[in-house]
Amino acid sequence: MYHIFMCGRLDQNGISRLLDNFDWVDELLNRSQAASQWNVKPGTYRPVLHIEDGRLVADDLFWGYRSLWAAEQTPVPPKKKISMTPNARREKLLGPYWKPLLRRGRGVVCAAGWYEWTGPKELRQPWHIHRKDREPLFLLAVANFGPYKVRPEEAGFALVTADSLGGMVDVHDRRPVAVSAEDARRWLDPSITVEEAENIARTAMLDVELFEWYQVSRSLNVGGEGPEMAVPLTASQPIQLDI
Repeated sequence: MYHIFMCGRLDQNGISRLLDNFDWVDELLNRSQAASQWNVKPGTYRPVLHIEDGRLVADDLFWGYRSLWAAEQTPVPPKKKISMTPNARREKLLGPYWKPLLRRGRGVVCAAGWYEWTGPKELRQPWHIHRKDREPLFLLAVANFGPYKVRPEEAGFALVTADSLGGMVDVHDRRPVAVSAEDARRWLDPSITVEEAENIARTAMLDVELFEWYQVSRSLNVGGEGPEMAVPLTASQPIQLDI
């Protein structure tokens, strides 16, 4: 069992279409076996684009990360909950925990959108956030692409998140760092320094004006799956914003 620090799920319906929209598609070695899903949770294996021996590769990685050295310092009994994180705060990328992954483990996760929640715990209301033009999102990630010794989160990935810059604060004060395909290419370039990579994460985030968001069914909260997860609530259903 895993304890995850913040709510966050992805819409990765049409995963082949999402990967094919990346502008390196002719060079892609797709080793992913992950199925398309409208309700992707942390703690599952999802495709991550990265560079391996000079080639663009898509591999399935565990969504959630806990460093091996942290695990060794604070071992967890097998049946206890494990603290891992599905997100890496951009402000801490150059710190000791994330910098090794920023140096050698940069990846990109493709998505149609993501979900956030408002309201009290017992009445959590999910929102679907996506580009207005419905173009695929390229989300920056950091990962350990090596094998794990004990638990899968040792070789997992985390999405880079940043302040919502006020534009999405009515839904959540943070959001994944989504960038253009060109900036995603730069992020994956193994020749750039960690400082250059951090600069991309800090300056290349797509403008909030490109996005829209609306409330969706609460069945998402209990594992609902299918295209209805991304359909807005009808106008007859009142929208209550309770942060």
